[in-house]
Amino acid sequence: MSLRINDEIPNLKVTTDHGEMQLHDYIGDSWGILFSHPKDFTPVCTTEFSAVAKLNDEWAKRKTKVIGISVDSAEDHVKWKADIEKFGGSKAGFPIIADTDLKVAKAFDMLPSEAYLPEGRTPADSATVRSVFIVSPEKKLQLVMTYPMTIGRNFAEVLRALDALQKTYKVPLATPADWQVGEDVIVALSLNDDQAKEKYGELDKKLPYLRTVKS
Repeated sequence: MSLRINDEIPNLKVTTDHGEMQLHDYIGDSWGILFSHPKDFTPVCTTEFSAVAKLNDEWAKRKTKVIGISVDSAEDHVKWKADIEKFGGSKAGFPIIADTDLKVAKAFDMLPSEAYLPEGRTPADSATVRSVFIVSPEKKLQLVMTYPMTIGRNFAEVLRALDALQKTYKVPLATPADWQVGEDVIVALSLNDDQAKEKYGELDKKLPYLRTVKS
């Protein structure tokens, strides 16, 4: 079954290089980001894990827990982290799920139910395990980004999307294209002009249906 925006993510018991844990327990009352990879010791993925490690302070400021997923063993993850930290110069303190049975990849709809890992496999055998999932404190999926094998992820965009989600979560606001923290936000059409003014103050009406307010 497909996992869609606002669906609760499955509360899987997973094995990681930090031991066994339940996904919901790990996220707790924080926001969560799961970022997945098709194989350890691969060049693009190493740069991505290094980028995540460099952002440790940014995740903490946003009360967000990150967790990696790769379809290799926890023992391989421990060895791979040495390369990740050597390349990026930052400690990779987040856990990485050892999804050797593809349980997580299939539950998050990254691979079909009949998928398996053949002997002598290459990253191409699990190529669609290249997604970022942002999850709310209620354990509900808020955003998915899926990348091909050849394109390294832009974690500045992941941070921007996380900021936008946190700004608009459970309030009648939205963010415009290319929005950055501190810029004006859009008032949802669920509020009429009077309601919007009462809640947010003066409106900047670009169009009858496009009204912005100070962030």
